Amino acid sequence: MRLKPFIGFLVPVALGVVLAAGLLSRAEPPARSAMAERSAAVRTLIVAERPIRPVARGYGTVTPSRTWAAVAEVAGSVVWRSPELETGTLIRAGQVVLRLDPTAYELALAQAEADGAVLRADLAQLEAEATNTGRLLDIERRRLRLAEAEFRRVRALVDQGNAPDAQADAQERTLLQIERGVQELSNALELIPARRARLSAQMARADAVLARARRDLEKTEITAPFDLRVAEVAVEQDQFAAMGQPLLQGDGVAAAEVTARIPLDSFPRLLGGARADGTGGLALLERADFRAAIAAEVRLVGAPGQVWSGQVTRVGNALDPRTRTVPVTIEVADPYAGANPPDRLALVPNMYVEVVLTGASGAAQIAIPDPAVQAGGVVYLRDAEGRLALREVTVAFRQDGQAIIADGLAPGDEVVLDDLVPAIPGMRLIPVEAGQ
Repeated sequence: MRLKPFIGFLVPVALGVVLAAGLLSRAEPPARSAMAERSAAVRTLIVAERPIRPVARGYGTVTPSRTWAAVAEVAGSVVWRSPELETGTLIRAGQVVLRLDPTAYELALAQAEADGAVLRADLAQLEAEATNTGRLLDIERRRLRLAEAEFRRVRALVDQGNAPDAQADAQERTLLQIERGVQELSNALELIPARRARLSAQMARADAVLARARRDLEKTEITAPFDLRVAEVAVEQDQFAAMGQPLLQGDGVAAAEVTARIPLDSFPRLLGGARADGTGGLALLERADFRAAIAAEVRLVGAPGQVWSGQVTRVGNALDPRTRTVPVTIEVADPYAGANPPDRLALVPNMYVEVVLTGASGAAQIAIPDPAVQAGGVVYLRDAEGRLALREVTVAFRQDGQAIIADGLAPGDEVVLDDLVPAIPGMRLIPVEAGQ
């Protein structure tokens, strides 16, 4: 009795299994579809060799190539100030901008001239004394010769007994007096050169005092030494200026300078490559002719249309060990030429600018867009069969978004410009135009 429920359940299940097996045996198998080949649409570039002009960039602030800080070299009150002497105005070379009170220096000059006149008169008197003393000495010497002859004649008479001894003694006294006069005149004449030398030294000193007085008088007038733009004025009309006090500051307008830090390893490229023995760096800088080898441009940051041509004037010797850069100074001649604000600005101090150094074109090289070089120095290529190939390359240097290839590519290679994820070697590549 207990098997009846189980048999009642088993019979329908068995019938269902038999029916399903019959249906499956009569059904057709599922159709098989072939897997489509993977492909990608990419932008490509046929590489070719072309001359590359190496470029290096840096940033800096504009400074004037010449500055003038006027300092009072003499003391005095400001008795005149040029109406044009205001901050920002242009002053021409030789233009008088300030005058200090010259009264004290005019008096000192007059006194020095008078002292010189006195000394010149003394020298003239000395020369006259020398001439007169010489003439008197000649007369006294002639008297001396006559007195000596008379003394000999009287002495002969005394020796013969024809004249008393007193006459010989008197003649001898006369002779000695004349000899004394001759000696005094000779001594006076011998002192003339020493007196002349002393007067000459005094005159030289007086001339120095006179020159200083004239110089001090000239320094009461402050004159611009070159064309400049006034940066600061530190004195006012009727103000007393002490010696050494700053008066004004000006910036030369003939040229401006920018000092930018440029990577040291860029100079061998800018200068046409390192030497054959492999030396470069600072040794290359020591022998370089920067003006002839490197073109320089200065561009105002934030205003691409504002560009000035310049020249590399010098390279500093302070190498930054962290960034491996050196300071390079570029000079821009006539920075105010053609100024017509706001269309054309003058290159004025404190502008923040970009410096672009460009070397001469060297040997032809292959350049590709920098993003085309994948991680690990790999470049994607489309081969002759239109399939993806991977190739390792050596990048010589990078500039302006371009990678200059030293090894790994040849003219005619088709470089893939797009990144492929995943990049499967052998996958078909379909070239498309930019923008598609």
